[in-house]
Amino acid sequence: MIAIIPIALVAGAASALMFASMISGALISVPLLYLSPLPLMTAALGWGPLCAMIGGIAAAAGLGIIFSPSYCAAFAVGVALPAWWLGYLSLLGRPAAANIPPAAGSAVLEWYPAGRILLWVALFVVITTAGALLTLGSDAPTITKTMRASVTTLLQAAGTVPTEREIEALVAIAPVAGAVVAMVTLTLNLWLAAKITAVSGRLHRPWPDLKSTALPPTTMAALCAAIAFCFSGGLLAILAQITAASLMVAYALTGFAVLHTLALARKHRILWLGCAYAAVLLFSWLLLVMAILGLADAIFGIRRRYLQRRPPPLPAS
Repeated sequence: MIAIIPIALVAGAASALMFASMISGALISVPLLYLSPLPLMTAALGWGPLCAMIGGIAAAAGLGIIFSPSYCAAFAVGVALPAWWLGYLSLLGRPAAANIPPAAGSAVLEWYPAGRILLWVALFVVITTAGALLTLGSDAPTITKTMRASVTTLLQAAGTVPTEREIEALVAIAPVAGAVVAMVTLTLNLWLAAKITAVSGRLHRPWPDLKSTALPPTTMAALCAAIAFCFSGGLLAILAQITAASLMVAYALTGFAVLHTLALARKHRILWLGCAYAAVLLFSWLLLVMAILGLADAIFGIRRRYLQRRPPPLPAS
């Protein structure tokens, strides 16, 4: 217990400094802000969730004392809580069922599914994005008016004279874009933290088979409901758009898992996968294609059908 306190304090201080960098207004503060959960997640996966909890509480308290209670609350909900809970779930295991063959390195434990962790990531993104919007106002007209003023100020500061149509378009997509970016970066933080602890030998669980990542079946119903409420209007529509965007990104990530599975038989699979990732980075609309692939797999079982038809590997000579 005493041994993890210095590690917890260092991780908390690093996360707090990265989070507080947004006050500077410098461009580098944007990636630092999005990567602020990484130190606490690394502490959670390498030294246990209690380490992340101690570091998160200390960091939130420090931000509240130095700056204001609002910084404390924002850090606690947007950084510390997801880092602690996702780290806890990643290390959560139970005795494997008798009909499930144990994986290598996990003789007696069945680990919390990666797909359910991904769903928790989406939930945290919805909470934090909605919370950020509610700081702009308590109703849709006030939120829209505040976002419009902010977008206009940013474009004019960049030397651009925006038209009314451009401002309307940017205001309309801002909540969805924020949810998409938050979903990708929070998932990336968890993956990086797991990689760091795995390379250092401190990851207390075997590396999961990410190619088999699948969302729970109820996720499809939640996505359909969110899409339906997108047309309701008002604040409910904005919250539904955030939820739908987060779940679509979750399905896009399972789409990448499908892509990895389908590439198993490819001779130059690393090259093909690298080109696919590069294409999505260059053309962000391709993320929608990956989401459709993930949805198609959830409905038609593309991976299951492919693995059933895939020929067995050749015997070693």
